Amino acid sequence: MEKITIVGGGIIGLCSAYYLQKSGYEVTVIERGDITDGCSFGNMGYMSPSHFVPLASPGIIAEGLKHMLSSTSPFYVKPRLNWDLMQWGYHFYKSSNASTVKKHAPHLNNILQLSRQLMNPLRDELGDHFDMEAKGCFMMCKQPATLEHEFHLADDAEKLGLTVERLDAAGVQALEPDVEVAVSGAVLFKDDCHFNPGKLMVQLKDNLQKKGVQFQLNTTVTGFEKSGEKVTAVITDKGKFPCTQLIVATGSWLPVISKMLGVKLLLQPGKGYSYTYDHVEKNIHYPAILVDGRCAITPWKHNLRIGGTMEISGINNKVLIGRMQGIYDSAKSFYPGLNIDFPPADKIWNGLRPVTPDGLPYIGRTKNLQNVIFAGGHAMLGISQGTGTGLLVSQLIAGNKTEIDISAFDVNRF
Repeated sequence: MEKITIVGGGIIGLCSAYYLQKSGYEVTVIERGDITDGCSFGNMGYMSPSHFVPLASPGIIAEGLKHMLSSTSPFYVKPRLNWDLMQWGYHFYKSSNASTVKKHAPHLNNILQLSRQLMNPLRDELGDHFDMEAKGCFMMCKQPATLEHEFHLADDAEKLGLTVERLDAAGVQALEPDVEVAVSGAVLFKDDCHFNPGKLMVQLKDNLQKKGVQFQLNTTVTGFEKSGEKVTAVITDKGKFPCTQLIVATGSWLPVISKMLGVKLLLQPGKGYSYTYDHVEKNIHYPAILVDGRCAITPWKHNLRIGGTMEISGINNKVLIGRMQGIYDSAKSFYPGLNIDFPPADKIWNGLRPVTPDGLPYIGRTKNLQNVIFAGGHAMLGISQGTGTGLLVSQLIAGNKTEIDISAFDVNRF
């Protein structure tokens, strides 16, 4: 039996392990933490076919420059002399145009729709223990001009086969009867679902362990052993682990690990923040992207999470309170009837999203190593693309035709 070693225990690593175990492989997951401290654990919990527009899109550069000097801004790039950042920024700039988005959106849509189709069978197997609700997600708009833009995006979504509903302010309020909402309107993307990502991670890990997947947690990769064009073992601070096939799914640490393998990948960590309220008596019913506010909000029964921002400042866990202030202020502006206080500073969660220059993930083999597959760079859509990526990885390992065309996710494209 082939020994598959996965480096990275986030949602991409666990979903890859899930489908590989189903295919009969012997799987070991090596993770630097304990799976509860990564970006997959504290995000907003969306599985969103609605997010078919890549992050690198028209207007994003101007938007970033506009907010650069604001301590509460939703988008921030820390200026610094760093060659990798400059290369990433150059390709991000080149990708942020209408023609590239038009080319990339169908590929992003394919993997998002695939992941959504796979989510229900996964829930049925694991058991419904992670608060999943398939009621859709709002793209909520404060300004009329923003709403008009979202209505145009809804037209594009329908062309891709998505189900949408366009709502004015009264229509939104009717779906949120318990909390006052102050918006111009919204688009409800009915194919989206949401769940508690931390609970899903725990359920996935427990399921995999019961089925024989080995976990090597709190373990740092320090290098690799190679023989010709193959990796034969992963070297860690806890010992050496042999492998016949290697999957690298380390999120924002992808460039660090790839460098050890002699592979250069352009990727920057984009820090996001969130805070979860344990009990909100009068809560919202639907998750929502607050479009003008550049943040998001997710309910799970009486629990509520607010989160957002994209802070490109390197690998660090420093919390800038102003970023959380911006998220909180937006939530209160969109939902004046929501009774929540500003989060205590020591309870604010932050995580690093792996952002490629064009907003598409890396999924596939590299040129110089025969038995290595990279799976990462999903930015804010790791949860949304997790199941699809896991299935694609298992098909690549087996040498089978992949469920969808993955040429746009080529690891060697930059």
